[in-house]
Amino acid sequence: MAVFSFVLGLILGSFLNVCIHRIPLRQSIVNPPSHCPGCGQKIRFYDNIPLISYIVLLGRCRHCRQRIPLRYPLVELIMGLLSLSLYYKYYIHYLYFIFLIFTGALLIISFIDLQHQIIPDIISIPGILLGFLISVFFGHITWYDSLIGILGGGGALFLVAVIFEKVAGKEGMGGGDVKLLAMIGAWMGWRSLPFIILASSFSGLILGGGSLLLSRRGLRATIPFGPFLALGALVYLFFGHEIMGWYFRLLF
Repeated sequence: MAVFSFVLGLILGSFLNVCIHRIPLRQSIVNPPSHCPGCGQKIRFYDNIPLISYIVLLGRCRHCRQRIPLRYPLVELIMGLLSLSLYYKYYIHYLYFIFLIFTGALLIISFIDLQHQIIPDIISIPGILLGFLISVFFGHITWYDSLIGILGGGGALFLVAVIFEKVAGKEGMGGGDVKLLAMIGAWMGWRSLPFIILASSFSGLILGGGSLLLSRRGLRATIPFGPFLALGALVYLFFGHEIMGWYFRLLF
């Protein structure tokens, strides 16, 4: 079952790559079938096996020999590892499948935001509604925890964005980030939000600030915050209770 969960994650990661490529271009994720963006040649099933086909083809299209972006096997591998980690956390339980959807959505949002600096509403807004409905029907968190998470997550980040814009005179956080944190709150409840905001801010400061300094782009350059919110949510999902327990034991 562990092997099955990893393979399932790889297959799902292959589909996520289609979403990451096509959603910003406003293209259908169903039609046409997978094809090389360079020559337009339809990709055969034996060239579309997650991870393996990339290795066999040496990272190039079989027909035009154009290089396949490293993002494709990377997304597949990350989703495979996330699926495997969810299996070891929940085993074959409905929570495994629920958070498989959630982590997949976070992965799509992160890679689109990294490349295009946008967070597509077509993922975040339905994600808010789906997260709330899942809390109502499955009860891994209460529906009011989810509702407060939506209002608190979106409202808190919206307030930060307004204050930053007033102080700095420019937009520091887009509406997509606000909707993303509202989506995270819908799935994980309001109690997760302080940790996620703190963890994403800290990782954004260290990783994002470090990359800006190394690239010499300066502090005026913008960095996408969505991937750091997603990272904070994943850390909380897998390790949040252990980290909070350690913190309170240390504090008291």
